[in-house]
Amino acid sequence: MKIWLFLAAAIAFEVTGSLSMKAGLDHPAWYILTAIGYAGAFTFIIFVLRLGMPLGVSYGIWAASGVALTAIFSMQIFGEPLTLMMIGGIVLIILGVLAVELGSHTSHKKQETV
Repeated sequence: MKIWLFLAAAIAFEVTGSLSMKAGLDHPAWYILTAIGYAGAFTFIIFVLRLGMPLGVSYGIWAASGVALTAIFSMQIFGEPLTLMMIGGIVLIILGVLAVELGSHTSHKKQETV
């Protein structure tokens, strides 16, 4: 359970860093939060990897969630567009990450039986 909390923290920090970078274009003080966000994201993803989550799975979930959440929050905060095509892309990203996650479990079970 701890591994998933750390992964959620890595995602939250990364999204915060990305959104703060956009906000910093108009108010450079936001760049401080950008640096904190990315430092926190990398710190927590290191914890996730140390706890044993495979890199492909952790990075896939981290990156895909970051893309999806950043797009959604950018629409709400900055009024950026979120088109039907973009929503379709987010759905495909989520499906791809799910495929990687399920595939890693299948691979892990096969290794245990060998």
